[in-house]
Amino acid sequence: MKMMNEMLKNIPIPKMVKVRQNFYAPEIPDVPEAVHQSINQAGVLGRISPGDHVAIAVGSRGIADIAMIVREVVSAVKRAGGNPFIVPAMGSHGGATAEGQKEVLAHLGVTEEFVKAPIRSSMDVVEVGRLENGLPVYIDKLAYEADKIIVVNRVKPHTAFRGPVESGLMKMITIGLGKQKGAEAAHQYSFKYMARHVVDMAKIVIERAPIIFGVAVLENAYDRPAKIVTVPAEQFETAEPELLIEAKSLMPRIMFNPIDVLVVDEIGKDISGDGMDPNITGRYATPYASGGPDVARIVVLGLSEKTDGNANGIGLADITTKKVKEQIIWEKGYANALTSTVVSVVKLPMFLETEELAVKAAIKTCNAFDIKKVRMVRIKNTLALREIWISESLLDEAHQTEGIEILSAPMEMDFSSEITWGEGDS
Repeated sequence: MKMMNEMLKNIPIPKMVKVRQNFYAPEIPDVPEAVHQSINQAGVLGRISPGDHVAIAVGSRGIADIAMIVREVVSAVKRAGGNPFIVPAMGSHGGATAEGQKEVLAHLGVTEEFVKAPIRSSMDVVEVGRLENGLPVYIDKLAYEADKIIVVNRVKPHTAFRGPVESGLMKMITIGLGKQKGAEAAHQYSFKYMARHVVDMAKIVIERAPIIFGVAVLENAYDRPAKIVTVPAEQFETAEPELLIEAKSLMPRIMFNPIDVLVVDEIGKDISGDGMDPNITGRYATPYASGGPDVARIVVLGLSEKTDGNANGIGLADITTKKVKEQIIWEKGYANALTSTVVSVVKLPMFLETEELAVKAAIKTCNAFDIKKVRMVRIKNTLALREIWISESLLDEAHQTEGIEILSAPMEMDFSSEITWGEGDS
């Protein structure tokens, strides 16, 4: 500690300015009504017969209002005479255990009391087919044995591959409903082939399991529901590419590029599969995806409460803190890495005693021509980008950037718990 203090004592931390990034952001005014309207417009409730046991697949992502959306899907199924129940559809998340996956849903607010339906969690799967290359295709046994299946998921760009279908309904079928074994099979040949495998595996499941429709959620740049679309199962392959294009157009971004130091206050599986979304940070774990800003150094200051010790993605950072290291429950991230075959995301970066030292270390090593004018950005997490903090050196650029509002005077960087974020970001 003494040596680190000595080496970093003369590294200046710039004053920071709070700014608001304004994006085009359509938002659904009444989410429950939008769910029912979407289901009714699709005309899919007739696929449920009175008395049918209907499995509703729900994942681990921190989708805005996910518990409310699931509750309304449950309500719609009951209205059609079905008996709904929830199954976790999250691959190996939750430590690849049935109880762990149920706990993940609880962290997201998806509880039996709130959604008005039982939650049945198991890691047992059924093999329903194989690809031509021999890869097995699995589905959750409880869902497979139900009379009907509905999937609920967000459509958005993936963090590790590119294709016409990325994160969404088909990926939830392939990997989410496939549980740990399905996720492992889909990742076996790496993300290089994932775009094809997601579609091919999902098509086999749709053909051989009673999936009737999916509820797709698109979010705006402020992590709020922008659109809810119900898609009949047979239309997944044609509908998802268009939804993905729309989802990409709604994504937020950091309006400064390049960045010498990006400070991320928290990462977590509830925020992104990679802890912090590479589409926002520009830092990817595979060579099969790209985009985002050019960032020299990333500092992670904490783990989200809902990630429950899973630090998957910490390996994409350059520097973190001793506190973060001590909060990590390694086996949770390791389960993800072993399943995805991407191990760089769980490597531990340099960790320092305090947040201040971590930021100073990033500044010292970012190779800026003048560290007194370092281009630094601080965000709460990669979902909360409405209000961010920028270094004083970026002020002129901020004034010239359309969509940026200056909210504060330059001030010392706040390392206390009192730092303020925008509405919905705190």
